[in-house]
Amino acid sequence: MKILVTGGAGFIASHVVDLYLAHGHEVVILDDLSTGRVSNLNPAAKFVEMDIRDPKVADVFAEEKPDVVNHHAAQMDVRRSVVDPLFDASVNILGSLNLMENARKHAVKLFVYICSGGAAYGEPKYLPCDEEHPIDPICQYGASKHTVEHYLYMYHINYGLEYTILRYPNVYGPRQDPQGEAGVVAIFAGKMLRGEQVTIFGDGEQVRDFVYVEDCARANVLAITRPHVSNIYNLGSGRGLSVNQIFQTLKEIIGYPYGPIHLPAKMGETRKIYLDAARAERELGWKMEVSLQEGMLRTVDYLQKEEVKT
Repeated sequence: MKILVTGGAGFIASHVVDLYLAHGHEVVILDDLSTGRVSNLNPAAKFVEMDIRDPKVADVFAEEKPDVVNHHAAQMDVRRSVVDPLFDASVNILGSLNLMENARKHAVKLFVYICSGGAAYGEPKYLPCDEEHPIDPICQYGASKHTVEHYLYMYHINYGLEYTILRYPNVYGPRQDPQGEAGVVAIFAGKMLRGEQVTIFGDGEQVRDFVYVEDCARANVLAITRPHVSNIYNLGSGRGLSVNQIFQTLKEIIGYPYGPIHLPAKMGETRKIYLDAARAERELGWKMEVSLQEGMLRTVDYLQKEEVKT
């Protein structure tokens, strides 16, 4: 199959591209390189540098005629979404609509959309959150990402566009930017490896669901190969870990000698969230395979070799 992967120069989607290619698919990457990196691009894939909101996206669909769209590209910084909600909505909603309209016009067989399981649910009413949990986001990023799910359902009912929605947990691993605004594992590990002070916003008892990037990439392969109806699927471990626990685990792996500095918590960030992935296991055959300890070791090894200059 030919697959158009948006955001394919980014942290997670670049791993998805690698796995699609390894399974013999033809891949076209669409990325504006605003946060993605040229170094993440797989040379076996065709690369088109373009914003997903650009009207010229229509030309890409007309020329490439993809069978599948895998849509990872997004404004994914919770803090930026709070400060600049118009930009957040422009990229995440209007950009996604641009892709959906072209998928409809060019008879795309399947649209795989990446949503946020961490931001869309808001403060949970029960844990772990399954796909039936109420959607009450407390940040603009969660609202914009979830809005696209409604459009996909509408395009399925009205135009027959098949879709699979993957709601991600907190994803970590190689290629995550240690200098970025999101990704606590990479940020903490990067600072520790450079001998810098680590900052924790709030008391550190915020709880998240951490899954290694290659596990999430594998779900994207199952989404296009395992027969299933158009639906929403959580990916997750089913258990939560606090930011303080992540700090302590990395501290022990790296041998970091200092404690963290605590600053005030950031607006719009959920206090506690982790996800029930039973539907993904039942219908897609997916479950988390890489343990936290193993995933952390791989991540630190990558950062030591590729990212951090001490």
